[in-house]
Order: sequence, then structure tokens, then C-alpha cells
Amino acid sequence: MKVLEGFLSLGLLAVFWSSSNAKQQKFRIPVHQKSASAISYQKVWEKFRSQSEAERDEFLSGSFPVDFEWSVSSESFKVEGGWAEDGKGETIWDRFSHEGHVFDKQTTDLACDSYHKVDYDAYLLRGMMAPNYQFSISWTRIFPTGHRESLVDEGVAYYDKMINTLLQSGFEPTVTLHHWDLPQTLQDSGGWVNDSIVEAFKEFSDFCFSRYGDRVKTWITFGSPWVVSNLGYGTGEHPPSMKDPIIASYKVTHNVLKSHAEAWHIYNDNYRKLYSGKVGIALNSDWAEPRNPVSDQDVAAAERYLNFQLGWFAHPIFVDGDYPAVLKKQIEKKKGECGKELARLPVFTEAEKQRIRGTADFFGLHHYTSRLISESLGVCDAGPNNVGDFEAYTDPTWPSTASDQIQSVPWGLRRLLNYIYLEYTSITKVPIYITGNGMPTEYYGDLLNDIQRVDYLKAYINEAMKAVHLDGVVIQRFTVQSLIDGFEGPQGYSQRFGLHYVNFEDPDRPRIPKASAYYYSKVIEHNGFAETPASSKMQINGNRIESTKLPSLPPSEVPSKSKVVERQLYHYGTFPEGFQWGVFSSAYQVEGGWNADGKGPSVWDTFTQKPGMIANNVNGDVACDSYNKIDEDLYMLRALKLKTYRFSLSWSRIFPSGKKSSLNQKGVDYYNRLIDGLLANNITPMVTLYHWDLPQALQNINGWDNPELINIFNEYCDFCYATFGDRVKFWITFNEPQTIAWSGYGLGQIPPNVNQPGDAPYRVAHNLLKAHAQAYHTYDNKYRASQGGLVSISLNAEWTEPLDVNIPREVVAADRALQFQLGWFAHPIFKNGDYPDAMKWQVGNKSELQGLTESRLPSFTDEDKAFIQGTADVFCINTYTTKVVRHVTSILDVESYQTDQDVEKDFPDGSENTAVNDQKTVFWGLRRLLNWLKEEYGDPEIYITGNVPDMTVDDTDRIFFLKTYVDEALKAHNLDGVRLKGYIASSLMDSFEWLNGYYPSYGLHHVNFLLSNRPTPKRSAHLLFDIIRNNGFPLPVEEEMLYGHSRGSTATAAYQIEGAWRTDGKGLSIWDKYAHTPSKIAKDDNGDIACDSYNRIADDVDNVKKLRVGHYRMSVAWPRIMPDGTNRKINEAGLNYYNRLVDALLAANIQPQVTLYHWDLPQALQDVGGWENETIVDRFRDYADVVFNSLGDRVKFWITLNEPLNVALAGYGHGTAAPGINSRPATAPYVVAHNLIKAHAEAWHLYNDKYRAKYGGLISITLNSDWAEPRNPYKQEDVDAAVRYLQFTLGWFAHPVFNGDYSDLMKDRIRERSLAAGPQSRLPEFTPAEVARINGTHDYFGLNHYTSVLTHYLDYKDYEDYDADRGVGVVSDRTWLESGSFWLKVNPAGFRKILKFIKDEYGEPPVYITENGVSERGPIDLNDVPPPRIHYYNTYINQVLKARLLDGVDIRGYTAWSLMDNVEWGAGFEERFGFFYVNRSDPSLPRIPKESVWSYAKIVSCNGFISPGESPHECQILEPEETNPAPPPGEELFLEVSGPDADTRNKKRPVEEHINLDHF
Repeated sequence: MKVLEGFLSLGLLAVFWSSSNAKQQKFRIPVHQKSASAISYQKVWEKFRSQSEAERDEFLSGSFPVDFEWSVSSESFKVEGGWAEDGKGETIWDRFSHEGHVFDKQTTDLACDSYHKVDYDAYLLRGMMAPNYQFSISWTRIFPTGHRESLVDEGVAYYDKMINTLLQSGFEPTVTLHHWDLPQTLQDSGGWVNDSIVEAFKEFSDFCFSRYGDRVKTWITFGSPWVVSNLGYGTGEHPPSMKDPIIASYKVTHNVLKSHAEAWHIYNDNYRKLYSGKVGIALNSDWAEPRNPVSDQDVAAAERYLNFQLGWFAHPIFVDGDYPAVLKKQIEKKKGECGKELARLPVFTEAEKQRIRGTADFFGLHHYTSRLISESLGVCDAGPNNVGDFEAYTDPTWPSTASDQIQSVPWGLRRLLNYIYLEYTSITKVPIYITGNGMPTEYYGDLLNDIQRVDYLKAYINEAMKAVHLDGVVIQRFTVQSLIDGFEGPQGYSQRFGLHYVNFEDPDRPRIPKASAYYYSKVIEHNGFAETPASSKMQINGNRIESTKLPSLPPSEVPSKSKVVERQLYHYGTFPEGFQWGVFSSAYQVEGGWNADGKGPSVWDTFTQKPGMIANNVNGDVACDSYNKIDEDLYMLRALKLKTYRFSLSWSRIFPSGKKSSLNQKGVDYYNRLIDGLLANNITPMVTLYHWDLPQALQNINGWDNPELINIFNEYCDFCYATFGDRVKFWITFNEPQTIAWSGYGLGQIPPNVNQPGDAPYRVAHNLLKAHAQAYHTYDNKYRASQGGLVSISLNAEWTEPLDVNIPREVVAADRALQFQLGWFAHPIFKNGDYPDAMKWQVGNKSELQGLTESRLPSFTDEDKAFIQGTADVFCINTYTTKVVRHVTSILDVESYQTDQDVEKDFPDGSENTAVNDQKTVFWGLRRLLNWLKEEYGDPEIYITGNVPDMTVDDTDRIFFLKTYVDEALKAHNLDGVRLKGYIASSLMDSFEWLNGYYPSYGLHHVNFLLSNRPTPKRSAHLLFDIIRNNGFPLPVEEEMLYGHSRGSTATAAYQIEGAWRTDGKGLSIWDKYAHTPSKIAKDDNGDIACDSYNRIADDVDNVKKLRVGHYRMSVAWPRIMPDGTNRKINEAGLNYYNRLVDALLAANIQPQVTLYHWDLPQALQDVGGWENETIVDRFRDYADVVFNSLGDRVKFWITLNEPLNVALAGYGHGTAAPGINSRPATAPYVVAHNLIKAHAEAWHLYNDKYRAKYGGLISITLNSDWAEPRNPYKQEDVDAAVRYLQFTLGWFAHPVFNGDYSDLMKDRIRERSLAAGPQSRLPEFTPAEVARINGTHDYFGLNHYTSVLTHYLDYKDYEDYDADRGVGVVSDRTWLESGSFWLKVNPAGFRKILKFIKDEYGEPPVYITENGVSERGPIDLNDVPPPRIHYYNTYINQVLKARLLDGVDIRGYTAWSLMDNVEWGAGFEERFGFFYVNRSDPSLPRIPKESVWSYAKIVSCNGFISPGESPHECQILEPEETNPAPPPGEELFLEVSGPDADTRNKKRPVEEHINLDHF
């Protein structure tokens, strides 16, 4: 088969990355005295030519040297995507694919989305155990134009994150500086043909070395540069699509070599001593074999082939600084023969030769296939084959691949390595790194079982090992291409090189391991092909436990003396070293193989195989097939970096009949393989002996209701201890025995489905306790001394909270519920060998009342008690939820464990749903339960052996669960002294969930049971890895305090504080009417009096002074000045009020900041359409003119409109704010916003044209916005939702003001949705004249910000309104502190992010934060202890400081909301934002300072935050001017934190109020 022009297609090539343990090269490589290429080739050829096929293909067993390195690779343009994100520049591959030159018009735009999936790729590497990862840096992501002046910080940070993530996961990064993706800007200037590119690459290399060199120790300058020269500039098959094989191709190589040399010297001169790294180059080459073995001409032609491909680059670098003599000679020979120039080879100067020679610390080799070469003379066309007088062929017997350029010829690798060693590296002692080897498969068919790739890798790796052991070739690394399927150049995504499959049809780009990934993991584990792993990583003989008998404890106390803990604050900290992190599974749920290899049936096999027992008639016959997928399970466990794996043994797999006489050795072998695999990966096995799957043969003799099972179970345990105990050091006898007894034998819900609720559960529990004790004593007596392990039992409990802690009967009921569930088993084992008194009392009395002669609860003899008490070495608990409990008197005519308790349970307020109705999340209950266990059971060591409820595939809820529940466990350990030793999450992967079948799912990994796909990690898997890596929750960098300086202010709004609603000629506002409409305001509050600030100027100014601020933001009530909204009548009394207020502020040296419109539109204007009527633009201009004219001589800071989004959306869309219109939600908000924007522009121009020269003030608009982040940052539709959220909130108004028109995103989306139902867009259009008039109407960017949201895509179908147009759903992270407002959650980091967004999006404007604050509700707390107010201001203002000092945001001022508690719009007086409490029960409405007054005043006085080393600073010493007055009669001022007590989840977000701060 003849191979046409060109050696390799894109699909052949890859970059490999890894690190080396070898000594660093400290000297220049010596010069070869002469070229020995022909001699080297002849030696290799002679060595191998006589090999028989059997000798050639004989497999070599054994392993590589102990310091051999394994790696896997990827390249930036193939996997990253994000082609234009965060300022990245265009590459030649972007241009090439966008021009349609790729298979099926595919592009690099998204690729594998690795730009957003660093964690996912790191997970794959951990699963494979690849110690090195070779990747390339995208030049244009860092320097979009190719030059340093275009540096993009986000691109730099991306590679920082990647490198740091790799190192944190235990991988060494190997970085390729350039793998083909040249900046298009440089190509526009000639690219690699232009000599100036050498300096550009030098500059780029220098930056990378300096930025990343402290962490990257292996650098590759170029990956397969031959492809760039030949296919990019010679044949034009690759970008930049130049077809100039005569000049350009050779010029490119010339410049690449000089660029490589310059980069090497930069590192050698400036960084080697500092970082001790290595720099090399990765060259691609086939092996060339003479087509006719006996033809000297073909032998010579094969040698020329290698020189034209490999020697073209290798000879200058590794030999003498110049091109191979045979290459130069051949070019001249052809020129003479053909009478024309077929190739113009540039000439190096002597200085350049010296500069190039020796510039490599290793020889990087990309190799994929081999060629048969024959001499071919007389062709006078350009191209390497013709110039070299050779022709390349393949043997039709060689196995083919998806690429016609790659055949599997493994023995060629060994021969090529021998040649390289002889020709280039044996004298210089430079090691060889195989930096790329792999093969492509098709994009269709069986994409996961890539056996062909397994065979290919096995053979090629074995040939490399032969070269090491049999030939003495110094090879230090082997790299497989590639980690994941990617963009393979002209072939696009049609050829798949990945060890992991990527579904390019799915926008989330999931990765799934192929068979080759598991195979390569085995090769790495065995360091080659040894029969056993290279080394056992785990020391399994730990500290031995001699005697762990627990002391008998006194009876329970009710109420418990356990610590009462708060619910809300998030705690940052870590667990101690040695804390055990793990996940669990159980045999029936995951193993499958229900009857494989002699396994006997269990009760669950029998139950689930009956039709109708389980939804959709599913069963665990196959489940996750873990019986046949140990390697796959180990992959997931390694990827999570777990320390512990809790799994259960299937009793009927080991003893099919339940008894030892039926021993099944194949079942034993399975568990031996699993345990050995865990230990080989440094994972501790935690083994549950019984997890509900009783052998059916034993159930046939009445199961656990038969006391005979006590000894039968002991026989089984004894065998397991003897067989596995040399390696298993943590045993759990039973999992959740309460579930076995009650659900299995009481309710009859689960096998064995016995429905005897009154007595069977008690008998079964009695036998389970005795069986547990017997198994414990067997281990203690026979095995503990030699094995040194632990034995316990895993109990289940939900925390029970009294309905009312102040009612003793409810407290007793909650304790009783806990004793019936947990104490039933824990009390005998951990306390005194007997059941809890509360349980004995209840069941005994109930039994007597029911006419029974004895209690239905069996009794233990004194001997039993002594035998059971103390039979656990640690306390193991499974817990998922919390219940609120109250006492009830249950009916007597039903004998039941349930009615015996006399309790009723419900979920507490605020609990969050999960996929299982009875497992709502209530995170604070975990800490309370752990504290109760500590007190109740004598401070035992505790392991949480099951936690995390059923969730969905897109597991945001599981993310929240892990973050909150693990944090509660951390609090219990760090703050309460609970001796918590481990946390086991449920579960490793989606599995058979008992009665629910395969849905819902507990797994950290998603399993598609319909397609039998291998599990893929959910986002929660990545979170758990991070928690494990950090051993908890260390304080995030973004939460750390920054010490520096800022200035502050405070704010109010007219309607919210002034009152005097009909005083001195004031007209009605829309809020007056709205508030007087029934059910519009909470508790029918209104602003008629509000804070009575109209009559209390002196008081308010006094309070502003207490805050030490230099500015005060206030608003003017339009109807107080113009009662009917027009200038037909000016109310001088109203103007006089504002004149007096402004004068009083100035007299106190406080600068007023005046808002013209803070939502209180004159009702007279609303009567003619309000903001929907375009005439309002002129009315607003007239109003502004009056105010400017009256106050402008003293007011230098103006805000035209406050939060126009709320005016448009809440007022005219949702109808939840005045004027309360919701009848035109599809159009009215857009019309209103249109007029608001034009009104703002007119007011700005009025001031600019008429008053600025005279008064010299500033004027702009204040916009409100939450910060938005994707709920799932790895899900593209959630990322897109975050972008839409910001454009539809902040951008709705900011884009016109700062750019002249609505954003394209908003216009396009509304138009598209509108045209589906009507003839035109519902979003009005600005005329060109209006665009020009609106654009630039700002002197600063005014921002109101309170909170953040997590966004996700929400499909409103055909519904038409603003929310449907936006198409975004929002949730909050449950770790964010709550406030008194349902919509306001505390997330300080979001503040910095939105400030940075404004800087980047709107041209770095000066920013004034015109509102920021937090609310409370419920009993007043003058101490303001967190949460949330003092904590809120400290953390949010600190983020402002970071934005200013670290991000360069031009922040000029900060305003806190609000000066005093006031009318919070629709919430009335229920939500309190103020620094000063207004006592509304006192007619004089006194303002009482909260503790936050002094805290905020210190920040203002110190102009920021004083570092602890400088404290106490004089600026922090503030003396309150007066003491707080006594609490008013009947109203207690609590000094403790009180949580929210109102359920407002179903309310729409109200319109907000705010406060102001001084210039920075």
C-alpha cells in the first residue's frame, strides 16, 4: 500500500508531559566529531534484520526501572475550547476551522471544554494514577496578539489553576510551550516564516518560565514541529494552509530551531539554578524500514527518510548545530539533477550553530507507526519524498486504525529507539522521553471497549521495555496520547485518540473511561508487566488494640446535658491529620452477579425477582456489575483520593446456604481481589459483615426471628475474620439493625417482609444484639491480639428536636423518640447492656394497658447484659435528616413499635427537599446529634458511616448537603470537642436503592443503567475530593481579610423615613396609594409616619454624625415638591424641608448625596399612565430642573434614578411594588424601562448643559444587581444563564447608559421569543438620535448590591414576560448566611466579583457603591452579634477594599443601607436594615444605636481595616455619645442572635432600600 505525500496527519501527533527524577543537565552537550547517521542506521538494521517474526513479537514480562515515569497527554487547541473567552486571541486553528476546512464543519470553539473542566480532567488523571500530565499552553490565551503587551490575566490564571490542581492531586506537570496553535495575529505578519517570530517566542517562553517555573520542572518547547513545517507551510493541509514546500517549509524549520534554542538559553541562563528544571523538544518520527531488505539502495533511502523527518530537527540540536550532511547533500544533488531549486535550505551562521547545538536536556519522541521505504529516483517535484529520493509504503498485513496514516507496527518503536540512542543520545547521555504514543479509533461503534487500543498500547509499551532491558537504551518516560478524545485537526472529532470517551453531542462534554484507561492504569500500577503491583503502598498493621471494653455508664438524663449549639454560622477549619474520609456501598446494591460462580440467593434476590415488588420490576441481578468491575471501582476510589472504602460482604456469596459447609471459594476470591486492590491503592477497607442481604436459606428457618442465627452468624463472622482479617482492620457487624428489625419484621416493607409490628421487631432486635455481641467477642478473643483491628456496629438515627424546648413534655418526647430509634441498640452496647429506661417503661406500660401479661419488649438476663455491654470499639452512626417531635397519645388497640413511642414527627421549618420524602436536609441537626452522642455515651470515638441523601444527576443539592453537613461535623469536632474520627459519604456510585430501584440516586458517580455505561463523576465527587484534600474547609483566600483603607457613608429614601404623608401640601405618591390598598404591605404597615424624619432633621443628622461618615445619601420626594408631578405648582414648604436638611448636613460637615427619584412617583402622573406614558420624560426633566435650581449650589452629587429595574419589573411587571401593575408583564416593564432610560438621559443633559459649569457636581444613575454564578459551573446552560442574568438585570440599564443601546444578547433573545408569537420584538428600539443622546450619560457607575445568586436554565415555554425572556432560575448556596429577607443571603465574595465585572464590562468607570446592607427580623438584638450585620459589613466592605487594591476597580465611595430601620416597602417594618433601631412602640420614635453603629464608625474612622498587629489603633477608640435607652415596656432587647421566624419563601423579592459612604 503506497503512502502519498506527507509522513503524518494531525491525528498522529500529540504532546506528552511528565517530570523526571534524573539529574538535571548542567552543561552543554558535547559536539559529535562527525555525523554517524548511516553507521547508526546500519547498526540498528543489522541488529534486527535477521529477527524471525516469532523473536520480534515475543512478549517480555517484567517491569521498567523503579524511577521510570508514566504520563498521558493533551494539547490546548484540541481540548480547551473557550476559543474567545476571557480575552483569548484567535489562533490559526480557530481561523482554519471557522473557514470550514475541518470534517463536518467542526470547530475548536468548545472542544472538550477543558477550559472550564480542570477538575474533571484532574479526576481522570487520579483515576488512572498517571503521575505526570503533559499539556500545552495556548499562546493566544496568555498573549492574544502573540506579544506581551496584550497579556490577559484570566488566561494566565487558567494555567495557574491547572498547574496547581495537578500538583494538589499529586501529578507533575510537563508543559509544551507551542503545539501548533500560533496566534493568528502573528501569522498575519508571516508566522514562522517571519524572522521576528523568534523574538516573539522568546518573549512568550520567558514569561511562561518566570510565571510557572516554580511549579513546572519539565518543559517542551515544541511538539512535533515537523508537522508545522511540512503540513502547515509545505502541503497546506494544516493551517496556515501555505503551500510552499520549496522555501517556506524550510524557513519555518529554521526559525523554529532558533526559537527553540533561544528558549532553552533563557531557561538555562535565568531559571535553571532557581528552579532546577529541564527543557527539551518533542520530535515526531516514524521508523523507516527498507522495503527490500537486501537492497542497499532501500537501506540508504530509509536512512534518508529518517534524516528528512527526524534529523532535520534532531541533528542541529543533538549533534553539531547544523542540518544533517545527507540532507544538505541531497538537496544540492536534486538541484543539479533537475536544474531547478526543489528546496531552499537556509544556512546557519557559526554563531547560530553554537547557539543551537546542545539545547536539549532530553530527547522527546512522538511515535505512532512505521514505514517501508524504497529508493525512488528521477522525480523533480518539490516535497520531502521527491527531494529525498525515497517513497514510503505500508505492509497490508499491518493492523490498521481509524487513520490511514497509522498502522500498528510496535516493533518499529524499539528499532527507532535504538537508532536515536546510537545517533543522538548515547554520547551526550541525554535521556529519551517518549512524549506521544497512541492510535485513533472511529467515532462510531463500541466507543468504550477499545480493545484495539489496549492491544496497541500493550505491544508498544512492551517494545519500549525491550529497548530498555535488552538494548540498554536510556528511556525515562512513556506518554500515551491522549487523556481524552479531542479535536484532531482536519479530522475534527471523527478520530478518537483518548483513553476517555468524550460525548461531543452533549454540551457538558462528559468524560467516560474506556477499557484502555483501565488497562493503562494497570500498566502504571505494575510499572510495566510484572505479575504483581510494583509496590504495596499501604502499611496494614497499624496500632493494635489490646482491650477496648467500654465502661458501664449511668442512666440517661432528660433533658440531656449535651451542648446546645447554634444553627447558622459557617465554620472554616480542618480536621486533624489522620481523619478518615471514605465512601460506602453495599453488596446487593452494587455487585450484581446474583448467581455467578456459585453464589446463593439472598432474601433480596428472592424479593426483587417477584414481579411488582420494585418499581419498573428492576432488581439487583446486575446492579453496577461490581463483581466484574473491580478495576473500574478502584479507578473511582483513586480519583477521589479516599482513605477508606466501606463495603459489605455478601453472606450468600461466601456461604451460599448461610453455613460454612457451603463455602464458595470463588466468592472468597472476589473479596480477596477487592481488598488487595484497595490496599495496593492505599485505601483502608472498612467491611460490613451484614447489610440486609440474608441468605434465603436462613430466612427459610425464620431468619433473624430464630435465635439459632446467633451462632450461625458467628460462624460466618469467624470465617471472615480468619480469611480477611490479616488485611481488614475495621469491621462493622450490622448496618442499621433498627431498619432490619422495624422495616423488615415490623412494617414488612423490606425483605423478609414480615408484618408483625407489635412484637417481631423487638424479638429480632434482641437476637441481633446477641449476634453482634457474639461476633464481637469472637474477634476479641481469637483475633484481636494477632490482627489488631476494630469491631463496631453501624446504627442509624435522625436528630429529634423538641417542638417547643420550653415545654418539658415535648423535650421528653424528643428524647424518647431518639431512645426508641438509636438507644434501642446503642444503650445495651454503649451504656449498661440493657434497653433504655424510656423504652422499657413505654413498652411495658403499653403492653399492660393492652391486657398482656408481660411486656412485648424481651428482657436480658444479667449474664446477657454483661455479655452485650461494651461490645463496640467505636461508635458508628448513619444519619441523614432531622425531625421535630411532639408528644401524642397513641391508640391502644394497635400493638406497634411505632405507637409504643407516643410521639409524632415532622420536619422543621426551613428543611430542604431531597429525592426521598422522608430525608429532607436539616444540616444543623447533625451537630446536635453528635453532641448528644458525646454526652449520652461517655464521649466515644465516633465515625459517621453513612451521610448524604438521595439526589439527582445534576446534584447541586448534594453539593449543598456536603458543604453544610460536613461543616456541621467540623463544628462538632473543632468547637464542641466531639471525638469524630471519620466521615463516610453515601455512596460511591448510583446503585440499586432498595425499594426505590435505581431512582433516586445516592451516588457521587452517575451510572446510566439503561446503557450500562461506566460511572461518571458528578460535581459532588469533585467537591468531596477538595474536602478530602483540604481535610475540611480551610478559610478560602477570597474570605481572608485584607487590611487597608476605604471611606464610608450611609443612606435613606424619602418614602421610607420621612412620614408626613399629607403635611404642608405634599401630594399623594404611588406608594401612598399602594400602602393604603389592603394586603399590599406586610401587617398593613405604611409610610404615613414612617420614622417621622420630616420633623426630626436634627435627630437624623446627629445619628449620621455618630457613624463618622462624611456623606449622607437621601432622596427627594417628587410629590412633596410638585404635588401633581408638574411644574404648574411648586410646593415651597416641601422645598424648604430639603433646604433645611441639606443645610443641617453641611453644617455638620456632611456632604449630601441626593437621589431625584427613589420610586415615589406622584400619583397624579400615574393616573395618566405613569412611567408607561412617554410624556413622563419631560415631566421628570422639569422636576429635576426645579431640584437642581433649588439645591444645586450645595449638592454636588446627584443620582437621577434609584434601581430603575425594580421600578420597571416590580412596579409594572410583577406588581409587587407600587403602582402594583401586573396586567401587561410581556410589554409594560420594557416600555417603562425605555422611558426611565430616556428620562435619566434628559436629566443628565440638563445638569450637564445648564448647571455643571456653575456648580461643578457629579450626576449619574444607580443600578442594582446581584452577582450571578452558574449553579453548576461545569454545565454550559448554567454558565449561559449567569451571563443572561447579569445582562437582563445590570445590563438592561447599564448597557444603554454606558454604550448607547441594549445589549445584543438582550435584543436578540427578546426578539426571537417575540417573533414566535407576534410581528415584532416586545423590546422597544432606540432611534439613532436617542442612542447618541443616551450614550455616555454618566459621571460614575452607581451600584446597589446586597447578595448573590446561583443561576440555572429555566424554560418558560411560550410564556411571554421578562422572566420568561431571561430564562433563568435562581437558587442560593445553603452555606450562605441567611438574613431577615428571604432574598438576601450573605456572600461577600460576590461583591468583589461584580465590581470587577463592572470594571471589565463598562470601561473601568469610577464606581460609587450607593447601597449595601443586610436585614434582620424578629426580636431586636441591639448587640448585632453575627449573624449578620457586623459580620456582613466587615466582610462586604473588605471585599470592596480587595476590588480596589487588588483588582484595580476605581471605587470612589461606599454607602451602607440604611441609617435607621424604616418602611421596607412591601415588607413594611418587618425587615430592619438600619444601624439605628426605631422603637415604634414609643410615639416619639426614638432612634437607638445598635452595636453595628460603632463597628461601622470604626471602619469609617480608620478609613478601612487595621491589621491585628496595629491594634488597638487610635482610630478604633470610639466613645458612644450616649448610652442606649432602656428597652421599651413590653419589648425585650435580646443580646443574642435570633434567626428568622417568618416563612417568606413564596414571596417575590421586594423593592429594596439603601445607604451611602464617603469618597475613598
